[in-house]
Amino acid sequence: MFLVDSHCHLDLLDLTPDEGDLNRVIARAQEQGVHYLLNVCVALDGFPTLLKTAERYPFVSTSVGLHPNENPAPVTDVDETTLIRLAQHPKVVAIGETGLDYFRSTGDLEWQRTRFRTHIEAAKKVGKPLIVHTRDAKDDTIRIMKEERADQVQGVMHCFTEDWAMAKKALDMNFYISFSGIVTFKSAVTLQDVARQVPLDRILIETDCPYLAPNPHRGKPNEPAYVRYTADYIAKLRNISLETFAEQTTKNFFTLFSSCHFNRNELHV
Repeated sequence: MFLVDSHCHLDLLDLTPDEGDLNRVIARAQEQGVHYLLNVCVALDGFPTLLKTAERYPFVSTSVGLHPNENPAPVTDVDETTLIRLAQHPKVVAIGETGLDYFRSTGDLEWQRTRFRTHIEAAKKVGKPLIVHTRDAKDDTIRIMKEERADQVQGVMHCFTEDWAMAKKALDMNFYISFSGIVTFKSAVTLQDVARQVPLDRILIETDCPYLAPNPHRGKPNEPAYVRYTADYIAKLRNISLETFAEQTTKNFFTLFSSCHFNRNELHV
């Protein structure tokens, strides 16, 4: 079986229990059939570390972007030229994560909207998909995606937590919907309904580790190995086999992130 963790933050993991050895984390993932990882950027000062990890492992790719809650403007921001330059590296397969988050940030958030537009424009110019974060901002997120023609590059609504109406609008712009461990929570009834309805060829799965561990590890640090729990849960929701679900979501990942290149003979640490 071949699973992909389409969104993780390896650089944010606490490796103390593993004596600082990332290989142990990756080995546990591979034992669970998780053989490819997209290590997502949230701040440009951390990008060099992400790039080193991606260069170290042939089955790890990365992205470049500035999370909507990181470094609130006017402290510092990101310009289109920098994103385009950094995205030229072959291990960078996406722009983001980017988007809007009105939950953690307050006040006049026009700077977030401007930042989001900058990322979309950069993605269009480099021809790489977007990784979109949205929280308590679904109307503005969809509006800006439409205004900036994000459908030209496609992308993924990562760690999706909204309703079917928003999912449908994103799907209509050729975006994929990615589910994290949240979908396994008993309280996530609306999200589970979305997971049943999204076309099978437009679903991705992720951990967003070290956050949002799925049941039965809820409340504990998350890691790529746990994406299997999310995959198994959604497969059961849809009444299909885990193997079928794994095969399709892996195909979806490499269709969207088409610049990912790997050799199956290089998939082990």
